[in-house]
Amino acid sequence: MKELETLLARRWVLKAEDRELYYRIRDSIGEIRKFATEKMGCQVIENALLVKLEKIPALAESFMGIEDFHTKEEYAYLCMLLMFLEDRDAQEQFILSQLTEYIEANMPGGGIDWTLYVSRRKLVKVLRYAVGQGILKVTDGSDDTFMDQAGGEVLYENTGASRYFMRNFSRDIMEYTKPEDFQESDWFSIDEDRGIARRHRVYKRLLFSVGMYREEGAEEDFEYLKYYGRRLADDLEQSFPCRVHIHRGSAFLMQGEECRMGEVFPGSTGMSDIQLFCCREIRKKVKDGSWKPGKDDIIVVQSLEFERMVRQVKEVYGEGFNKGYREMPEGEFVREVEEQMERWILIRKDRREQTVKIYPSAGKLTGRYPTDYKIKEKNTKDEQQMAGK
Repeated sequence: MKELETLLARRWVLKAEDRELYYRIRDSIGEIRKFATEKMGCQVIENALLVKLEKIPALAESFMGIEDFHTKEEYAYLCMLLMFLEDRDAQEQFILSQLTEYIEANMPGGGIDWTLYVSRRKLVKVLRYAVGQGILKVTDGSDDTFMDQAGGEVLYENTGASRYFMRNFSRDIMEYTKPEDFQESDWFSIDEDRGIARRHRVYKRLLFSVGMYREEGAEEDFEYLKYYGRRLADDLEQSFPCRVHIHRGSAFLMQGEECRMGEVFPGSTGMSDIQLFCCREIRKKVKDGSWKPGKDDIIVVQSLEFERMVRQVKEVYGEGFNKGYREMPEGEFVREVEEQMERWILIRKDRREQTVKIYPSAGKLTGRYPTDYKIKEKNTKDEQQMAGK
């Protein structure tokens, strides 16, 4: 199922970019489509341009956004770009000023001033993302010229992939007023009361998210694990090099070293090492009784207490961190660690209650230095990796 792993890890596989992989996936499309539709309820798009697995999550998470984007305007520019490309054929070329004029004329609220550097920078970020995804090709020029001045021109080519970037909805989404409306609608094209929908949700939650928790999503999903968990685990472990761990209030898909279904935790970054040491300290506090797991093995502590723990990690283990983290101001260090731990759903912060909820995933992995540790040696990690995006 290596081809399915590839589709799980990527947005799509474009024929123009990797013909060999494209045809290899096309050769396995029957097996891929069978697993995707029966187990996950996901559509597989296959045509002369690309192959794509529509990965619609059972529960939306913040990490599922576009990491390159940090403002609402960038998402808005991307939507405007997709609208602009709808009226253009594949391989059709256009210049950047045509796009900026279109955005200025059609952006709700209007008032875009391209003479402002910040506006140009956001659009360039969107265009570079589109090029990276294979939606556009740069035929002539450089977006640096537009970054420098509003009159800078670039010649782009529409690849045709933009038509498959967004999911097609069967209802007018302009009727929706909140994110939950998407899940309550016929977005999943299936009757939520049917057992098959429950199976799709469970597979999606294990494959698309870091972990599956009883307190999040439908309670009946854990009832499914109660009765069919062993069968599900056997199915996934036979299909992918992974292990499925099912606990009282949580379940995880632990990827093996050969598995390539997406981004994993821990990665090869210094921040991954720091998070592993935080997990080590959390386990210590549970073992000595300082922090007590509650319902479904979730721990709730005060924000200040959690911050003290992160500071202690830097104090005790920081000598082996890379220079950037060693010299980072304490407040910034704590903030970045917490943000990354939230991203991987190791914790969730309740800013109103000033508490931190520590999830069972923080107890799955730990880090330590080897007994003969030297400063330049690499930190050791658990050999397993937790499933990511």
